[in-house]
Amino acid sequence: MVRTLFFLLALALALPGPAPAAEPVTVTLDVPGMNCGFCPITVRKALRKVPGVVSASADLDSKTATVTYDPDRTNVQALTSATANAGYPSTLKAQP
Repeated sequence: MVRTLFFLLALALALPGPAPAAEPVTVTLDVPGMNCGFCPITVRKALRKVPGVVSASADLDSKTATVTYDPDRTNVQALTSATANAGYPSTLKAQP
């Protein structure tokens, strides 16, 4: 029994660990079609359903959505597709 435990410990130490996760990326999307109080809720919910999204918020006044996501699991195209499928086409906001 002790030999088995030592063998398993040695095996576990010899195996490589999981690959490090990519740093989350935060982007801002222009969502010009938001025009009522419920629009940001719909946009936020659509974005949060995308696998890999860490957080999402939407602002009616600026007509933007801010999304933090894992770039190993999703990308900007998937985010803009999610908002478009919810009825709110969006584009990546130009960075100053």
